[in-house]
Amino acid sequence: MQRIMIIGQPGSGKSTLARALSQITGLPVIHIDRIHWQSGWVERSRAEKTRLCHEAEAGEAWIFEGGHSATWDNRIRRADLLIWLDLPLGLRMWRVLWRLVRHYGRSRPDLPEGCPERLGRESLAFWAWIWNTRHSARQGMARLAGSEAARGKLIHLRSRREVAAWLQAQECGRRNGPGNAELR
Repeated sequence: MQRIMIIGQPGSGKSTLARALSQITGLPVIHIDRIHWQSGWVERSRAEKTRLCHEAEAGEAWIFEGGHSATWDNRIRRADLLIWLDLPLGLRMWRVLWRLVRHYGRSRPDLPEGCPERLGRESLAFWAWIWNTRHSARQGMARLAGSEAARGKLIHLRSRREVAAWLQAQECGRRNGPGNAELR
């Protein structure tokens, strides 16, 4: 297992899972927010994001967490595993609030430097976006998960308990097996 794709809506735990899997596998993590944003919360152009995603996807080994669905078809073809974190909206909203509080005034580990968590017009727009895309974004992820390219590669996790159990199984496999853990 050399390439793992993680998708999910904001607050689903993509970055946290990616870091945990990196500890288990030794694979490098690619955070979409580092591609999407530049310091000072400056958004890259769509073309630049697409180019950077394709460059990252061309790598031999990665855990790529996050969106930019324009590049999902290429990414899923290269991925050995697709993990869809499909957690309830209420939990996700709580997690987004908690990460705002926990990292307030500082950049999160999955963001570029100079992108501090803050409460303002932009963050309120982000909350509105989470609410407004809750159905359409999920439908897009369901289409990807149901695609021919995802067949035999999909791990669909729908609760904190499922995520924790799956991750624990990966950790146990690592402790009990030689070398890098083969994810299941």
